[in-house]
Amino acid sequence: MSGETLSGPVALDTSSELSRRAGLWRRLSRDKVAAGAAIIMTVVILAAIFAPIVSPFDPYFTDLTKVMQPPNEINWLGTDSTGRDILSRLIYGSRNTMMMGLVGVVFGGFLGGFLGIIAAFYRRLDGWIMRIVDVMLAFPAILIGLAVAAIAGAGITAVVIALVVATIPDVARVARGAAIGVMEQEFMEAGRALGVSDFTLIWRYLTLNCISTIFVFLTLRFGQIILIGSALSFLGMGAQPPTAELGMMAAQGRDFLFMAPHIATIPSLAIFVIVLSANLLGDAIRDVLDPRLQQ
Repeated sequence: MSGETLSGPVALDTSSELSRRAGLWRRLSRDKVAAGAAIIMTVVILAAIFAPIVSPFDPYFTDLTKVMQPPNEINWLGTDSTGRDILSRLIYGSRNTMMMGLVGVVFGGFLGGFLGIIAAFYRRLDGWIMRIVDVMLAFPAILIGLAVAAIAGAGITAVVIALVVATIPDVARVARGAAIGVMEQEFMEAGRALGVSDFTLIWRYLTLNCISTIFVFLTLRFGQIILIGSALSFLGMGAQPPTAELGMMAAQGRDFLFMAPHIATIPSLAIFVIVLSANLLGDAIRDVLDPRLQQ
């Protein structure tokens, strides 16, 4: 007998998947706050993807005759200390900020989920893996960013590495907790008794039953990762001039906070709106996908 006999208890139910998707759309349509957050995130993502098309000016073009101008009919959000259009830099900066957050969440979520599931499946490795996770939790993302910047130099790569490392331990804990619950199910014991390979048990029956829990956590974590990445850039460990990035733009504007406050406040407000929208949308997705909230 093979693992095929176990496909029933864990096979993906198409009707259930469709109902969850329909439930998500119904939730967004009923909840005006969640719908607004979804619209904002969609606009930000589309603007980031099509930045060369929607950007009104070259974000790196300097015009010393238009230094620190307030918002006007030509430069809708004004100009910075070197005469660059803030709206154009905001669009390109959102692209870099979102990219750092997305890479940090995806790679950190993958590595953290892998460690958590392996720790739950191979209990003899559980203690070693979770102690490593505890050590990683002891180091804040800013300290990791400083260490990476000292070794590899400041830049977007340093921030991405710091975000990945900061994401791994939290995801590992969540994945381990979800995997332990699945390990207690009868179909896992039946699979071992039937001689199903470890790879099949881990991927087909353990991982696929933990993905929704990990995904829900990552949707809530995404906003936090963006905030951490922006903070690291604000401290000078992220994107370097003249690269447009929201945290760095806010840092560059702090020297002119009393003369031209819009230079720092506009990118700071953009970070606030993106993080808030990501958190609100993550809450809505959690309400639909988290099985504990459906009971």
